[in-house]
Amino acid sequence: MNLAGKKVLVTGGSGFIGSHLTRRLVEEGAQVFVTVKYNSIIDNVRLVSVWDQIEPLEADMRNTDSLAKIGDVGPELVYHLAAYNHVGDSFSQVSEAFESNGSGTVNLMEAYDGFDRFVYISTSEVYGYQEKVPFRENATPFPLSPYAVGKYAGELYARLKWYSANLPVTVIRPFNAFGPYQSARAIIPETIIKCLRGEELATTEGRQTREFNFVENLVEGFLKAGTIDAAVGEIINIGCGRETQIRDLVTMIHSLTGSESTLKIGALPDRPGEIRRMSADNAKARSLLGWEPRVTLEEGLERTIEWFRSYLAQFGDSESALARLGTLGEIR
Repeated sequence: MNLAGKKVLVTGGSGFIGSHLTRRLVEEGAQVFVTVKYNSIIDNVRLVSVWDQIEPLEADMRNTDSLAKIGDVGPELVYHLAAYNHVGDSFSQVSEAFESNGSGTVNLMEAYDGFDRFVYISTSEVYGYQEKVPFRENATPFPLSPYAVGKYAGELYARLKWYSANLPVTVIRPFNAFGPYQSARAIIPETIIKCLRGEELATTEGRQTREFNFVENLVEGFLKAGTIDAAVGEIINIGCGRETQIRDLVTMIHSLTGSESTLKIGALPDRPGEIRRMSADNAKARSLLGWEPRVTLEEGLERTIEWFRSYLAQFGDSESALARLGTLGEIR
């Protein structure tokens, strides 16, 4: 896996997973370009540690004019992660979800096709309702949210370009990710923060299952998918294959944090149409990419909890240097 000196474009590189991928690419010696809406470190704080080692490109996947500069850069490898990414909110933001995820992918691939490899980062959400678990790549997708429909549309267009234009495209379907830098709107960071603060935690019955993948495991799979020739033309699940009930996840985090928070499991109603079981069949990733998860759920949670302890010390303490920085504009 030699990426030294290779021109790599990461769309959505300042997002949660994208930022981890970007930092890893820098470590591997790649010349990394990242699309951002604003060329400002304030708006891309997840990339602060590598900001001087990457080249930001101001672009929006919905703005075709802004994508023209990608051709000037001429990346050899493209990782396409830029997306509207909130499942629940997509029901009230249907147009934005579809334009960003479906039309945005079309715009990107029409703007530039000079790559040696295009890795479309899809989502396990495209599977939606399935009778057979774990999910295999040959299952017929049945997406159950506007977010997932948009991502599936982008996936289909990427596959179209592989089939009809003979472009070297790989589709990855990562399953639920977690780790440092994740938004507190996701279940694991939300639960960790409430537990560390001792706040009451109300959940649904939590009988639905998900699998949770430490973000570094996913990034390792992405790198392999972008560098192994056998991945071209393939759809590949990247997931650990371990089902965990949401109620068990919450109690695990509660225990690992040593929290005194009151747990109210079953206090909230289930979300209509929610996928009840979700788990990856990862045989293809293991055989084709030689990939397997290295960090367990428990180890990943411990590392993530410690990161959020530090995060809260900086953002939650009004006397911290970071908090004081926010008051500088008020000083006269």
